[in-house]
Amino acid sequence: MTYDRTLTRVETYFDRTATRTWERLTSDAPVSKIRETVRRGRDAMRAQMLSRLPADLTGARVLDAGCGAGQMTAELAARGAEVVAIDISPSLVGIARQRLPLDLTAKVDFRTGDMLGTDLGRFDHVMAMDSLIYYTQADIAAALNNLGQRTSGSIVFTVAPRTALLMAMWRMGQLFPRADRSPTMVPHAPARLTKALTKAEAPGTLTALDRVTSGFYISQAMEYRP
Repeated sequence: MTYDRTLTRVETYFDRTATRTWERLTSDAPVSKIRETVRRGRDAMRAQMLSRLPADLTGARVLDAGCGAGQMTAELAARGAEVVAIDISPSLVGIARQRLPLDLTAKVDFRTGDMLGTDLGRFDHVMAMDSLIYYTQADIAAALNNLGQRTSGSIVFTVAPRTALLMAMWRMGQLFPRADRSPTMVPHAPARLTKALTKAEAPGTLTALDRVTSGFYISQAMEYRP
Protein backbone atom coordinates (compact mmCIF):
# COMPACT_ATOMS: atom_id res chain seq x y z
CA MET A 1 0.00 0.00 0.00
CA THR A 2 1.36 3.43 -0.92
CA TYR A 3 2.06 6.23 1.56
CA ASP A 4 -0.94 8.26 0.35
CA ARG A 5 -3.37 5.34 0.62
CA THR A 6 -2.14 4.49 4.10
CA LEU A 7 -2.41 8.15 5.11
CA THR A 8 -6.05 8.22 3.97
CA ARG A 9 -6.81 5.06 5.96
CA VAL A 10 -5.15 6.53 9.06
CA GLU A 11 -7.17 9.73 8.67
CA THR A 12 -10.44 7.80 8.40
CA TYR A 13 -9.63 5.67 11.43
CA PHE A 14 -8.50 8.40 13.81
CA ASP A 15 -10.89 11.13 12.68
CA ARG A 16 -14.08 9.08 12.44
CA THR A 17 -13.74 5.68 14.09
CA ALA A 18 -11.40 6.02 17.07
CA THR A 19 -11.57 9.68 18.12
CA ARG A 20 -13.51 9.00 21.34
CA THR A 21 -11.24 6.08 22.23
CA TRP A 22 -8.08 8.17 21.84
CA GLU A 23 -9.59 11.15 23.63
CA ARG A 24 -10.23 8.93 26.65
CA LEU A 25 -6.97 7.00 26.42
CA THR A 26 -4.92 10.22 26.45
CA SER A 27 -6.76 11.67 29.44
CA ASP A 28 -6.98 10.74 33.11
CA ALA A 29 -10.38 9.10 32.62
CA PRO A 30 -10.79 5.48 33.77
CA VAL A 31 -10.11 2.90 31.04
CA SER A 32 -10.01 -0.89 30.85
CA LYS A 33 -7.03 -2.78 32.26
CA ILE A 34 -5.77 -3.48 28.74
CA ARG A 35 -5.96 0.18 27.74
CA GLU A 36 -4.33 1.15 31.02
CA THR A 37 -1.24 -0.84 29.97
CA VAL A 38 -1.27 1.01 26.65
CA ARG A 39 -1.53 4.34 28.47
CA ARG A 40 1.44 3.47 30.71
CA GLY A 41 3.44 2.32 27.71
CA ARG A 42 2.76 5.51 25.80
CA ASP A 43 3.74 7.59 28.83
CA ALA A 44 7.03 5.68 29.12
CA MET A 45 7.76 6.03 25.41
CA ARG A 46 7.02 9.75 25.40
CA ALA A 47 9.39 10.22 28.36
CA GLN A 48 12.14 8.29 26.57
CA MET A 49 11.76 10.32 23.39
CA LEU A 50 11.80 13.60 25.28
CA SER A 51 14.99 12.51 27.07
CA ARG A 52 16.78 12.68 23.70
CA LEU A 53 16.22 16.45 23.49
CA PRO A 54 17.71 19.24 25.62
CA ALA A 55 15.80 20.12 28.78
CA ASP A 56 15.82 23.76 27.63
CA LEU A 57 14.45 24.12 24.11
CA THR A 58 14.11 27.90 24.18
CA GLY A 59 14.39 29.19 20.63
CA ALA A 60 14.25 25.73 19.04
CA ARG A 61 11.67 25.00 16.37
CA VAL A 62 10.29 21.47 16.83
CA LEU A 63 7.86 19.48 14.71
CA ASP A 64 5.45 17.22 16.58
CA ALA A 65 4.60 14.98 13.64
CA GLY A 66 1.34 13.19 14.30
CA CYS A 67 0.61 15.19 17.45
CA GLY A 68 -2.64 13.39 18.25
CA ALA A 69 -4.27 14.75 21.42
CA GLY A 70 -1.23 16.92 22.16
CA GLN A 71 0.57 15.34 25.11
CA MET A 72 4.00 15.59 23.46
CA THR A 73 3.15 19.04 22.15
CA ALA A 74 2.48 20.41 25.63
CA GLU A 75 5.72 19.02 27.05
CA LEU A 76 7.80 20.43 24.19
CA ALA A 77 6.20 23.85 24.60
CA ALA A 78 6.78 23.72 28.36
CA ARG A 79 10.51 23.31 27.63
CA GLY A 80 10.42 26.53 25.63
CA ALA A 81 10.21 25.15 22.08
CA GLU A 82 8.33 26.79 19.25
CA VAL A 83 6.19 23.81 18.25
CA VAL A 84 4.50 23.03 14.97
CA ALA A 85 1.97 20.37 15.96
CA ILE A 86 0.37 18.58 13.03
CA ASP A 87 -1.97 15.63 12.68
CA ILE A 88 -4.02 14.18 9.85
CA SER A 89 -7.09 14.10 12.13
CA PRO A 90 -8.86 17.46 12.60
CA SER A 91 -10.76 15.99 15.55
CA LEU A 92 -7.59 15.08 17.45
CA VAL A 93 -6.01 18.45 16.66
CA GLY A 94 -9.11 20.08 18.11
CA ILE A 95 -8.72 18.06 21.32
CA ALA A 96 -5.02 18.98 21.52
CA ARG A 97 -5.82 22.66 21.08
CA GLN A 98 -8.47 22.58 23.82
CA ARG A 99 -6.18 20.78 26.28
CA LEU A 100 -3.13 22.99 25.81
CA PRO A 101 -2.56 25.20 28.89
CA LEU A 102 -3.32 28.84 28.15
CA ASP A 103 0.20 29.96 29.06
CA LEU A 104 1.60 27.76 26.27
CA THR A 105 -0.73 28.72 23.42
CA ALA A 106 1.67 31.28 21.97
CA LYS A 107 4.30 28.55 21.65
CA VAL A 108 2.25 26.20 19.47
CA ASP A 109 1.14 26.40 15.84
CA PHE A 110 -1.50 23.70 15.31
CA ARG A 111 -1.96 22.34 11.79
CA THR A 112 -4.10 19.68 10.14
CA GLY A 113 -2.63 17.71 7.25
CA ASP A 114 0.34 15.66 6.11
CA MET A 115 3.24 15.71 8.56
CA LEU A 116 5.67 15.53 5.61
CA GLY A 117 4.46 18.73 3.94
CA THR A 118 7.45 20.83 2.89
CA ASP A 119 5.41 23.98 3.56
CA LEU A 120 5.92 23.33 7.27
CA GLY A 121 9.47 24.65 6.91
CA ARG A 122 12.72 23.80 8.70
CA PHE A 123 13.19 22.42 12.21
CA ASP A 124 15.80 21.89 14.89
CA HIS A 125 14.20 18.61 15.95
CA VAL A 126 11.34 16.34 14.92
CA MET A 127 9.30 14.04 17.18
CA ALA A 128 7.13 11.37 15.57
CA MET A 129 5.65 9.13 18.24
CA ASP A 130 3.70 6.19 16.81
CA SER A 131 2.93 8.15 13.63
CA LEU A 132 5.14 6.11 11.27
CA ILE A 133 4.09 2.70 12.57
CA TYR A 134 1.64 1.99 9.74
CA TYR A 135 4.11 2.47 6.89
CA THR A 136 6.48 0.25 4.92
CA GLN A 137 10.22 0.53 5.41
CA ALA A 138 10.54 2.23 2.01
CA ASP A 139 7.93 4.82 3.05
CA ILE A 140 9.67 5.38 6.40
CA ALA A 141 13.03 5.83 4.67
CA ALA A 142 11.48 8.34 2.26
CA ALA A 143 9.83 10.16 5.17
CA LEU A 144 13.10 10.40 7.11
CA ASN A 145 14.92 11.58 4.01
CA ASN A 146 12.24 14.23 3.46
CA LEU A 147 12.33 15.46 7.04
CA GLY A 148 16.10 15.11 7.30
CA GLN A 149 16.64 17.64 4.54
CA ARG A 150 14.83 20.19 6.70
CA THR A 151 16.08 19.21 10.17
CA SER A 152 19.35 20.36 11.72
CA GLY A 153 19.20 18.13 14.80
CA SER A 154 17.58 14.80 15.59
CA ILE A 155 14.47 13.02 14.36
CA VAL A 156 13.15 10.80 17.14
CA PHE A 157 10.44 8.36 16.09
CA THR A 158 8.95 4.96 16.84
CA VAL A 159 8.29 1.78 14.91
CA ALA A 160 6.59 -1.48 15.73
CA PRO A 161 9.45 -3.92 16.45
CA ARG A 162 9.75 -7.09 14.39
CA THR A 163 8.71 -9.56 17.12
CA ALA A 164 7.03 -12.91 16.55
CA LEU A 165 3.79 -11.64 18.12
CA LEU A 166 3.58 -8.48 16.04
CA MET A 167 4.51 -10.30 12.85
CA ALA A 168 1.69 -12.79 13.49
CA MET A 169 -0.76 -9.95 14.11
CA TRP A 170 0.37 -8.21 10.92
CA ARG A 171 -0.05 -11.37 8.82
CA MET A 172 -3.53 -11.96 10.24
CA GLY A 173 -4.46 -8.38 9.38
CA GLN A 174 -3.58 -9.01 5.74
CA LEU A 175 -6.29 -11.70 5.56
CA PHE A 176 -9.11 -9.17 5.90
CA PRO A 177 -10.50 -7.34 2.85
CA ARG A 178 -8.80 -3.96 2.54
CA ALA A 179 -12.09 -2.11 2.96
CA ASP A 180 -12.62 -3.77 6.35
CA ARG A 181 -9.18 -3.18 7.82
CA SER A 182 -8.23 -0.56 10.35
CA PRO A 183 -4.65 0.69 9.94
CA THR A 184 -2.27 -2.16 10.73
CA MET A 185 1.14 -1.68 12.30
CA VAL A 186 3.97 -2.85 10.06
CA PRO A 187 6.78 -4.43 12.14
CA HIS A 188 10.35 -3.38 11.35
CA ALA A 189 13.89 -4.37 12.28
CA PRO A 190 16.46 -1.56 12.70
CA ALA A 191 18.94 -3.25 10.34
CA ARG A 192 16.36 -3.38 7.56
CA LEU A 193 15.46 0.26 8.08
CA THR A 194 19.14 1.15 7.80
CA LYS A 195 19.30 -0.69 4.48
CA ALA A 196 16.18 1.11 3.29
CA LEU A 197 17.76 4.47 4.15
CA THR A 198 20.87 3.52 2.20
CA LYS A 199 18.73 2.53 -0.78
CA ALA A 200 16.91 5.87 -0.55
CA GLU A 201 20.31 7.61 -0.56
CA ALA A 202 19.48 9.26 2.74
CA PRO A 203 22.58 10.52 4.55
CA GLY A 204 22.98 10.34 8.30
CA THR A 205 22.87 7.71 11.02
CA LEU A 206 20.06 5.61 12.47
CA THR A 207 20.24 4.45 16.10
CA ALA A 208 17.96 2.02 17.87
CA LEU A 209 17.00 3.28 21.32
CA ASP A 210 15.06 1.40 24.00
CA ARG A 211 11.98 -0.69 23.38
CA VAL A 212 8.90 -0.16 25.55
CA THR A 213 6.68 -3.15 26.31
CA SER A 214 3.62 -2.59 28.46
CA GLY A 215 0.86 -5.13 28.01
CA PHE A 216 -0.54 -4.61 24.52
CA TYR A 217 1.74 -1.64 23.85
CA ILE A 218 5.01 -2.61 22.16
CA SER A 219 7.06 0.09 20.48
CA GLN A 220 10.69 0.64 19.49
CA ALA A 221 12.22 4.11 19.75
CA MET A 222 14.64 5.18 17.02
CA GLU A 223 16.75 8.25 16.38
CA TYR A 224 17.81 9.50 12.96
CA ARG A 225 20.43 12.21 12.63
CA PRO A 226 20.70 13.57 9.08
